[in-house]
Parts: sequence; C-alpha cells; structure tokens
Amino acid sequence: MLIKIFPQNPAPRHIRMVVDSLKNGGIIIFPTDTVYGLGCSIYQQKAVDRIAQLKGVKKEKANFSFIFNNLSMLSEFTKPINNEVYKLMRKNLPGPFTFILEANNNIPKIFQSKKKTVGIRIPDNEIISVLVEELGHPLLTTSIHDADTLIEYMTDPEEIHDVFKDQVDIVIDGGAGGNQPSTIVDCTNDEWEITRQGKGILE
Repeated sequence: MLIKIFPQNPAPRHIRMVVDSLKNGGIIIFPTDTVYGLGCSIYQQKAVDRIAQLKGVKKEKANFSFIFNNLSMLSEFTKPINNEVYKLMRKNLPGPFTFILEANNNIPKIFQSKKKTVGIRIPDNEIISVLVEELGHPLLTTSIHDADTLIEYMTDPEEIHDVFKDQVDIVIDGGAGGNQPSTIVDCTNDEWEITRQGKGILE
C-alpha cells in the first residue's frame, strides 16, 4: 500500500493507519531527513525477523538503529551518557545524525542478542516524528538501497513502492528522498568520533 502523507501537515487518519499497521506487526518504508528508511515497531519480533530477512542479515549481527522523537526516550534503551555527549546530541538533534551509544539490558531482550550498542536517530522530519509520538515507542530503522550501484539509495517513493510492495505493508510517500545517509557519531569511547561522514555537519 502506498500512502501519500504531506510532511508539513501529516493527516491524522493516515498516521493512525500506519501506526495500526506497526502495532499489528507491519513493516513500513518511510521518509526521513536523509534517505528513505525501512522499519517496524521494536516490540514486534516477527516484524524484526522480516526486516532482517529482507536485508539478508542475521538479526543478532545487524546494525539496526532506533528512531526516537525526543531525547527523553534515551534512558529506556541506553546506559547513562555524560554531559558532553548529551549536549552534543541536544545541539544537533533533530537532524541527519546517528549517535552510537551503549545499550542497556532492554536491547538484548528485543533482539535476542548480546548487542552492546545501539544507533539513535531523531530525524528532522515531521512525518516520522508524529508516527513515533503516536506509536509511543521507537521504530527500528535501516536504509533502503538501490540495486543500481551508481545510485546507492532509492529516492523516488513510487519506485520504492514498485520494488517493495510485495515485501512491506506500507510505503509512505513523503516526497523525494535524499541520496546522502546520516552522519554516524560513535559516542561509546572516552571521546566521540565520526565513523561515517554523511549529510550532517556537527555543530
């Protein structure tokens, strides 16, 4: 199913349709402030399994990230962070960044692994922000890649729907996506480090 949702004013009925799907184990493709993402509710184990299978990766070894809509969700899934890292995140989020933090014990329960870290995203995108708020907990997310090696990420939601309509439950058309991923910032050591320079420029 392809659903058109306008980024400036997401229609509540469309948001509810997507949230209902997520709560029932659906997987969706959605816009962010960088590339289109593939995701599901972090509490729907079968949906997580479906995404791992779709990506061709083992769930326990996958580098999935969580999408939050604010920093208040952090303490539920990560170990305490120092003031410097918190200030860095507060200054740059919402924005095109993935911050790698130490995970707390809630992560292994969800993914049946001994994963010690988790990527945190708070995209500057109204659609996904409202979705997470309505859902009440984070989304698992991973990127959609294009089969064309010259174009790393798929940007056209109608084309994405054509490719994935039989593999996902909903594709959200939120306009053309970007072709530049988030900047990854590893905050698990004494000093934070950029491990992938993407769209985001740290302030």
